[in-house]
Amino acid sequence: MNVRAKFYVTSVTHFHSGSPGADQVGEVKLAPIYAGKDGNPANSDWSRYTPNGEIKMTITNPKALDAFAPGQNFFVDFTPAE
Repeated sequence: MNVRAKFYVTSVTHFHSGSPGADQVGEVKLAPIYAGKDGNPANSDWSRYTPNGEIKMTITNPKALDAFAPGQNFFVDFTPAE
């Protein structure tokens, strides 16, 4: 079974490794959107009521880190991998 959830970015925290000229590193945190937040039952396929959880990623690719900003919404697809 594949599951699709809708999450929003709660925070983006930027860090530096301390080395001059080193790539920027960041931590992105996301939380699930529930029907009361955006009026859309986008998460009803995996959570009947108020979904709860967190996704936390440390990203070391500056271009990938730039793809996230607080308040943005993202679909997260969980598909079994072999």
